[in-house]
Amino acid sequence: MKRLFLAFVFTIVTVLTGCEPLKVLDPKGPQSERQAHDILISIGIMSFIVIVVFTILIYVLFKYRASKQSPDYEPPHIEGNKWVEALCVGIPVIIVTYFSFVSVQSNYIVEAKPKAYEDKEPLVIYASSSNWKWHFSYPEEDIETVNYLYIPTDRPIEFKLYSYGPITSFWIPQLGGQKYAMADMVTTLHLAADEPGEMIGRNANFSGKGFAENMFNVTAVPEKDFDKWVKDVKQTAKLLTEKKFNELLKPGHLGQMTFTGTHLDFKPAPEHNHSASGKPVDCNAEELLQKNNNQK
Repeated sequence: MKRLFLAFVFTIVTVLTGCEPLKVLDPKGPQSERQAHDILISIGIMSFIVIVVFTILIYVLFKYRASKQSPDYEPPHIEGNKWVEALCVGIPVIIVTYFSFVSVQSNYIVEAKPKAYEDKEPLVIYASSSNWKWHFSYPEEDIETVNYLYIPTDRPIEFKLYSYGPITSFWIPQLGGQKYAMADMVTTLHLAADEPGEMIGRNANFSGKGFAENMFNVTAVPEKDFDKWVKDVKQTAKLLTEKKFNELLKPGHLGQMTFTGTHLDFKPAPEHNHSASGKPVDCNAEELLQKNNNQK
């Protein structure tokens, strides 16, 4: 048994040394940091509960194990114990209440613009999905990318999510939680990157046979490098036409692509925006496009 136990421990240790850290526990932004904090609190509380329960179980099994008794032995009759009943009911109620409080509080925090960036103008990006790719429109910069994102650090990012096909789920684990993109409405997701780096985003909602590869790369860079990237794109990328965009919408996988102009010019986002409060408000795509045209 000792050899078997040592072999089991050795196997676990050697296997775990090859594991990468969980992306959700390696946050790169304020929203994901809050969520990682909540996950660790949940793991800690649940681990404590499991340890206490198994400790009590082992104690009871050992103390009240079968033993030789006299033939006329009769165990005492117990009606109940109010303290045991209070603990069995009270502790779960306290745990559920605490988790509910933390969940509601965190939900309001991650749905709003990050507190550290409340005074900064957000970068608006329209993220739309199709089978099985992602289209990212930068209306203020007048550029569009396919299957990759370039974002500045230390600036809030306001994603406008919608779909040209089935419901998908936009998720960058190291920046924040997932949110659904649907065909008939726009949902808003607030994120921010605190440090430069490479990340992976994906569709977290099954949407057909190409779902497994429905991913995109995310590059967070300082704002001056982001401005340089925008300038380079405008000088080198081809114009996105309606014909080309319709070709991109056809089911299939594509590599990374870059265009000047956005599909919002000829195929705007749905008319209504689903805000964090749940109330529909007018989508500001036309306002942003008008602002961009005025700047031109």
